[in-house]
Amino acid sequence: MSDCEEKIYSNDYVDFIISKDVLDVIDLSSDCIQRIDEEKDTYFYPRSFFRIFDFPADSYASVPKCYGLLDETALEVSGILKLQQQPALALKGQGVMIGFIDTGIDYRNPVFQYSDGTTRIYRIWDQTIRDGTKPEGIAYGSEYKTEQINAALRAENPLETVPSMDTNGHGTFVAGVACGSEDVEDNFIGAAPFSEIAVVKLKEAKTYLREFYFIPDSVPAYQENDIMMAVSYLDRLAKERDMPLVICIALGSNMGNRGKDGQLATYLDIVSRRRKRCSVAAVGNEANARHHFLGKIQPDMEYESVEVSVEENMPGFFIEMWANAPELYAVSVSSPTGEVLPKVPYRSGGRQEFVFIFEQTRVSIDYRLTGRRQGNQLIYLRFSNAAQGIWTINVYPQSIVTGDYNMWLPMRNFTSGNVFFLRSNPNHTITVPGNTGQVISTGGYNVANGGLYLDSGRGFTLSGEVKPDFCAPAVNVYGPGLRNRFVTMTGTSAAAAITAGACAQIMEWGLVKRNQIFMSSADIKNMLIRGADRADDRSYPNPSWGYGTLDVYGAFEDLRR
Repeated sequence: MSDCEEKIYSNDYVDFIISKDVLDVIDLSSDCIQRIDEEKDTYFYPRSFFRIFDFPADSYASVPKCYGLLDETALEVSGILKLQQQPALALKGQGVMIGFIDTGIDYRNPVFQYSDGTTRIYRIWDQTIRDGTKPEGIAYGSEYKTEQINAALRAENPLETVPSMDTNGHGTFVAGVACGSEDVEDNFIGAAPFSEIAVVKLKEAKTYLREFYFIPDSVPAYQENDIMMAVSYLDRLAKERDMPLVICIALGSNMGNRGKDGQLATYLDIVSRRRKRCSVAAVGNEANARHHFLGKIQPDMEYESVEVSVEENMPGFFIEMWANAPELYAVSVSSPTGEVLPKVPYRSGGRQEFVFIFEQTRVSIDYRLTGRRQGNQLIYLRFSNAAQGIWTINVYPQSIVTGDYNMWLPMRNFTSGNVFFLRSNPNHTITVPGNTGQVISTGGYNVANGGLYLDSGRGFTLSGEVKPDFCAPAVNVYGPGLRNRFVTMTGTSAAAAITAGACAQIMEWGLVKRNQIFMSSADIKNMLIRGADRADDRSYPNPSWGYGTLDVYGAFEDLRR
């Protein structure tokens, strides 16, 4: 095992995502660097070198955010079966690669095999397995190729040959719904059953990040830099095969910059602009979590109070407060017993800690101006050993034009107790990277009653961009689970999977069959938006529904008009 590989896995080393333009200003060096692409790398340093907010290079943006799964535990209404069965089109994803960044895949399931029993999977990169052959140019994980997977399928014990396994089931379900082969007996077929499959099984986030973000040990959590490496890997595989690629990301986070400076969002934007590339992301299930506060300070207000309810003592939680430039704010904090941390004056890079006597809760406040393109303000409030009760954050204007600001708590499954804003707002609850411009962002609805899936993340983006783009089925969606069983799943993960399959159908028509050879993610998005079903009693675009509900057959009918 190489020294660099050990640092990538070790909790004694911290990870920082560094853009090339930072290196033009700050002299950084490390003996372990993983290249993501021409513009971004991950640097690894001993934990003793840096505190997270002390890192010199755009500190919080460089810290990997943690992403979680977007489920909570279809095809006919989305026009997908019509496209499969229409004789002149017969679109099933032939010649298109769909890449999944998730919990892995149960490659033994027949829905990922051809009729002769051989695998449809081109590659599996399992970031969790350390003793296999690494992908070219990558210092960690193990890569398994088609030939190895086929050999495993012929073996008496397949996992002895290819030990990669999805123990969660989320990745298997998402891949199956998007592109599983037909199973007549169980009345199942994926959206793009002839597509080629590539899979990245993400390794779990390091302990130091879990502790910093207070993520419970039992909850799956994945690092931003590992997801970015996965995107780069899938892009490279598609180049090798000269194939169109759909990247399906059924993960999300409430952490980080919601503008144009987020690391994963920026990178996905770049990849999605390329010809023959398409990225699909779920918008998350946070609309009713009460984890978003929409602030507005009027000119005559001294401050605005934001109340946060902590229903039981918990190890901790954090709040990110974001304000678009040129807005600047400062905050104070009051405990449930009335003890006050006075207003901490704004100073970029400033930090203050305070221990409340009766609660024994430690609160730290960090002020940052983030991003090299926008310079938005971040106020990061971290509550350690958080006591039960109502905590009050008073927000003071320092320099304002609009008076607008937003606060977010972590995603529901990333908190160890029930914590929420008393005056929450369900809008602007789309998880990252579902708010990314070039990414096709999918909300969810209930096919059975035609109603919105109530937890589906809502837009628009903070800059007013329309998100979600549209909604797809997300309630009780049927698909493959572990141990060759079929299960149902609810959540926008399912909606993203269905949409990824629909995108593969369009790419087959446009790129493989050469009807539109310069197709990119924006072209596919526009086709799907034009073909979406829109209810007469709703205005569009809509912060809950986007431009309507997915109807990929309608997109082709629109081409005939």
